[in-house]
Amino acid sequence: MSNPSVSRVVRSRFGVLPDGSDVERVVLRHPEGLEASIITYGASLQALLVPDAAAQRDDIVLGHDAFEGYLARRQFFGATVGRYANRIAGARFTLDGAEVQLAANNGANALHGGLEGFDRRNWRIASVDGGEHPAVTLTYTSPDGEEGYPGKLDVEVTWRLSGPMELLLDMTARTDRPTVVNLTNHSFFNLSGARSGRQILDHHLIVAADHFLAIDAGAIPLPQPPSEVAGTPFDFREGLEVGARIRDDHPQLRVGRGYDHNFCLAPASGEPRFAARLAEPTSGRVLELFTNQPGLQVYSGNFLDGTTGGKGGRLYRQSDAICLEPHAWPNTPNRPDFPTARLDPGEVYRHTTSYCFTHAVHGPIQGAIGTQSEVEFPERSGR
Repeated sequence: MSNPSVSRVVRSRFGVLPDGSDVERVVLRHPEGLEASIITYGASLQALLVPDAAAQRDDIVLGHDAFEGYLARRQFFGATVGRYANRIAGARFTLDGAEVQLAANNGANALHGGLEGFDRRNWRIASVDGGEHPAVTLTYTSPDGEEGYPGKLDVEVTWRLSGPMELLLDMTARTDRPTVVNLTNHSFFNLSGARSGRQILDHHLIVAADHFLAIDAGAIPLPQPPSEVAGTPFDFREGLEVGARIRDDHPQLRVGRGYDHNFCLAPASGEPRFAARLAEPTSGRVLELFTNQPGLQVYSGNFLDGTTGGKGGRLYRQSDAICLEPHAWPNTPNRPDFPTARLDPGEVYRHTTSYCFTHAVHGPIQGAIGTQSEVEFPERSGR
């Protein structure tokens, strides 16, 4: 039974920016399930408490206990990323015959929105819903020309506990000029717990993708069609531990220093469909991810190098977390053969991702989850 005395939404100050403006935190609670903390800085998922198989809750996303950590160093922990998540080659593209020059912040390329992307903006809380499905909606208006992108862009992000064990993310955007838009959330997951000290190499991963994008040394997709995952370390269709083949001598694992690649999902239909499943054997936590996006970037925390102190005073090191980032394919504005990221006036960009948590409570994790041949990819679960 739910406890009616437990507040489903708590709003408070989390920190202060150098200009004196407040950074707020909104905590969404379900008395029988999840607790999600959202901060206005970057519209970020600052904490996500998830019960394990023994009903013990633990925070399973990397980040910082205090705001100063987010301000001190840009690492995208839990952040909303835009205008364009991932990379655009040469920090430029052509739109309607005109060259658009972006801010280059990753060598010669543009990464995650540029020098000061959406992750570095203090979003405004537009509404808070304390009802049966607690939610917070945040907004940000990106002016025409910000980081080089054309058109004013009005963005709205809603985080909602749509069930006891489901966190729903809805993002919309509207423009007054033709532009490109590609938003994602950049949470770093460790289902053992952010303070556990355990790596994610034993996490069992399924990705519903037959192809992935091979990349060059700058993490730009190579000028070729998507590569088949079959016969490579990138084949997660039937499920595999993240670390099972991460040390294989494969050229794409060398260039990415592990997994840092876009997996090509089934053609988008507008509705979320199964994209990935992540499970951790000790806690029994299972995350199923559903999205309406065409790609899923899988990043195995390759560049966490022990120079950042995180929650509980822990230093974050390689393979301490995994990112599952649904979004458009990287460098799409320069690749007419990729699914488009164009947005025109009068249209609405929509990104929906659902994080559904369950437990594997019967036997080893592989047996509980099964493989693609044993269990069909579900349409939706976790409500």
